[in-house]
Amino acid sequence: MVASLTSHEPATGTLLWQGEPGDVDAEVARAKAAWPRWAAQPIAYRIETLRRFVNVVRRHEEALVDLIARETGKPLWDARTEVAAVIAKVDLSVAGYSERTGQRRLEAALGARQSVRHKPHGVMAVIGPYNAPANRPNSHIIPALLAGNSVVFKPSEKTPAVGEMLVKLYHEAGVPADAMRLVQGGPDIGKALAAHADVNGVLFTGSSQTGIAINRHYAAQPGKILALEMGGNNPIVVWDTPEINAAAIMVVQSAFLSSGQRCTAASRLIVRDTLADRLITEVKKLADRLIVDHPHANPAPYMGPVIDNQTADALTESFLYLMSHGGRPIKHMVRPKEGLPFLTPAIIDVTAMTERPDIELFGPLLQVVRVADLNEAIAEANVSRYGLSAAMIGGSPEQYNQFWANVRAGVVNWNRPTTGASAAAPFGGTGISGNNRPSAYYAADYCAYPVVSAEIETPRASIGVGLKDIDTSRMGD
Repeated sequence: MVASLTSHEPATGTLLWQGEPGDVDAEVARAKAAWPRWAAQPIAYRIETLRRFVNVVRRHEEALVDLIARETGKPLWDARTEVAAVIAKVDLSVAGYSERTGQRRLEAALGARQSVRHKPHGVMAVIGPYNAPANRPNSHIIPALLAGNSVVFKPSEKTPAVGEMLVKLYHEAGVPADAMRLVQGGPDIGKALAAHADVNGVLFTGSSQTGIAINRHYAAQPGKILALEMGGNNPIVVWDTPEINAAAIMVVQSAFLSSGQRCTAASRLIVRDTLADRLITEVKKLADRLIVDHPHANPAPYMGPVIDNQTADALTESFLYLMSHGGRPIKHMVRPKEGLPFLTPAIIDVTAMTERPDIELFGPLLQVVRVADLNEAIAEANVSRYGLSAAMIGGSPEQYNQFWANVRAGVVNWNRPTTGASAAAPFGGTGISGNNRPSAYYAADYCAYPVVSAEIETPRASIGVGLKDIDTSRMGD
């Protein structure tokens, strides 16, 4: 007997959604059958369909905001920001598709030409995360549909309700039901979808461990496209600056936005030792003021709970591990509501630790490392297999140029938080944070492939070398 799936509100423990695991074979078969007709539609038709999706989302905006807040635990204002990103994605994707995959022609002699056009891959599997259950999968789905692919979408098993609603909105907008499929389930369903023989590409957002497993599976199948958005162990470096208060705000925004459950969240604060005490004092003061409460609370909270008790337990254990291996607590991690996955933001100085774990701490836990010079700060920032996001606060233009040139990350900011990457730019990381297939504005690159054609309307051909002379004496035989 197949166990049913359930989703509970992290902030209350209330049952929110219940359903059954999907049938991967059936959903992929429907998407495969629907793909040729969807791909054959003019690009103007697909653009118009997806713009209707924007209007549908706007009609259901408050319901979608509320559902995201309830199922993830993030505050209403944070959920509203996510829905705004969903709405903005269509126009950004249309612009990106036009720029990145626009048709090109190069004229040659005698009416010949070279044409460059793009074709969709076929059936694309989109596997989404729980932390941004509408925006992150939508960032793959919209460019994939725009390019003419069909899609089979598996939401995180922790946010199935948002995934279900998102697909209903696509269908309401006129995206053919068989071209946009939904399959619910846990890791086994995700594994089966990613490995399916009739899937032509996998667009994945999630943990590095899962992304590496998908990459390993496709190592002998170079014809299938993979776009892997994975985690980070992101550094924020604070250097010489008189703006200590502004620097502290950006540190807090980087570390604790969405309860630290963003792949771009800063988990390591690397700070010049001469200003460390002043900065850390301000960061702690601000962190102490952050309201941690349920999504609909009044006054509005800055942070909600993390996704579930298992995650909260793991983060608490990580804090205790750091503390027992040389870390000096600055602000302790506390579970303020028994039985629910609320966590207060935590800060711990790990400068004295001889070995710091290189893992993604997906939650409100900030590690502090004090350094003496900028070269040491850059080296410390690069002591990681990850390479998604990095930021430098303060410093001169020359010091920022040195930081930019040497830090390993796909997103590098100056006097801005590590979070909040623009969808109008490419988004992706290096190392085990990605596979050099940046998404956002560059998503068109992995949703269609270029086809080069040499073309002329009238056949013309000749061979000017390497032929035997014609024997004219035998021509009358």
